[in-house]
Amino acid sequence: MPDIRHAPVAPTRLQPLAAGESIDPHRHDDHQILYAGSGVLAITTDAGTWFAPGTRAIWVPAGTVHAHRAYGDLELHMLGLPASTNPLALDRPTVLVVGPLLRELIRAYTGSPHDDSPERRRLRAVLLDELRASPQRPVHLPEPTDPRLAAVCAALRRDPADSRSLAALAAEAGASERTLTRLFRSELGMTFPQWRTQLRLYHALRMLADGSPVTNVAHACGWSSASAFIDVFRRAYGHTPGTHLSDPFTTRRRHRA
Repeated sequence: MPDIRHAPVAPTRLQPLAAGESIDPHRHDDHQILYAGSGVLAITTDAGTWFAPGTRAIWVPAGTVHAHRAYGDLELHMLGLPASTNPLALDRPTVLVVGPLLRELIRAYTGSPHDDSPERRRLRAVLLDELRASPQRPVHLPEPTDPRLAAVCAALRRDPADSRSLAALAAEAGASERTLTRLFRSELGMTFPQWRTQLRLYHALRMLADGSPVTNVAHACGWSSASAFIDVFRRAYGHTPGTHLSDPFTTRRRHRA
């Protein structure tokens, strides 16, 4: 990434970002938690892209060069932590599940960044405890390096609805299906169907944030029906695509009532 900005301290604050707005590549000497209270947040590094709707946050370790992009209007909550404080013991970007309590803790803590009262220090301690207990989710599109694998991934990025088999894609890229199967596992850490599903979910989140109807999103991203898309989306994020831009926590409570 060219023109990398170095900001030693990772800020703790709430920063609105308009749809399509981005923050150029930069790095901090601190760790950082990034949570989008609305919209969809994408974080890109040389290793790939991590993306998070309102039920997810992204952990960015100290020293990681990363760029932000907003899909839909974002309420971006930034929480900086000194490099000496690593409650998750993670050395790479990671997507975390944000439950109702952790969400409110992040909102409260980032809403008063200059408060150094004992109450806020206690709030921070509880927030760190909740982070330690937060499950991790592999919402990540890793970046390939092998040119044959990169060609296949680029073709699917251009058209997520492309339903060709790996064998057909391999022939176009000048490789065997067996070779690409091995490369998906060795370079990207997942199978071809897993990577394609992650890609389709990423594009679906972007389209939903822009206000596209669920049925249009389903077909544009390669699902055979809206119901098939809704099923995959619910299993990935815990709520339906029709409700994820509202308050998914409230929606889930209403459905259980």
